[in-house]
Amino acid sequence: MTNTFYWAVLTACIWGLVPVLEKLGLSRIDTFSGLLLRSSGVLLGAIVLVTVKSEYLIKAVKADWMAIFFLLVSGLLASFVGQICFYRALRSGEVSKVVPIAGAYPLVSFLTGIIFLSEAITLTKLVGVLLILAGILLLR
Repeated sequence: MTNTFYWAVLTACIWGLVPVLEKLGLSRIDTFSGLLLRSSGVLLGAIVLVTVKSEYLIKAVKADWMAIFFLLVSGLLASFVGQICFYRALRSGEVSKVVPIAGAYPLVSFLTGIIFLSEAITLTKLVGVLLILAGILLLR
């Protein structure tokens, strides 16, 4: 197995734990205050990263403008707009239902990857898409 696989598994474990922590926090605070606190955690992580490895800040500032644009927009969408939607769903719904449905984003990535990145459509990917759709229908 490759390092990629292990990093992906570690990501899944972390991202699987985080919604439970968020649900516990959101049961004690409103959505937007929760988002502010979560974003503060991201900012704290960025400050620690820059403190430990200042060359990352230098590389980020010197990055290509299109890279900066795409990453800033993705951060705004994922960590702000998407997080508001997720927190709204999480506050009112069960973690065991909200997370798998919100986690169906690979379906959107599959479609946009085909449209914007000219990625190939394979049988394996199509089976994955069908399984995602089946999971969403079952949890609905």
